[in-house]
Amino acid sequence: MVKLRLKRMGKKGRPFYRIVAADSRSPRDGRIIEEVGTYNPIASEVTVNKELAMKWLNNGAKPSDTVRSILSKEGIMKEFHESKMVKK
Repeated sequence: MVKLRLKRMGKKGRPFYRIVAADSRSPRDGRIIEEVGTYNPIASEVTVNKELAMKWLNNGAKPSDTVRSILSKEGIMKEFHESKMVKK
């Protein structure tokens, strides 16, 4: 199963995360399928490729709690739910 989750980068005390699509069985900082965006909690900066995020969500990828929160703040989760309602 594919999950959208955070991959930790940066040095000790200065975290920087990449939002990635990865197999749920792979380790946190292990092999990824595709990078979807970045998250810098220190500077409160988020960059997300909306098309890639929507592609993975439509293909059944489950976001982690933190990634779900980030995507909600960016408006991507709302757009995803609205697209599901239009299909029905």
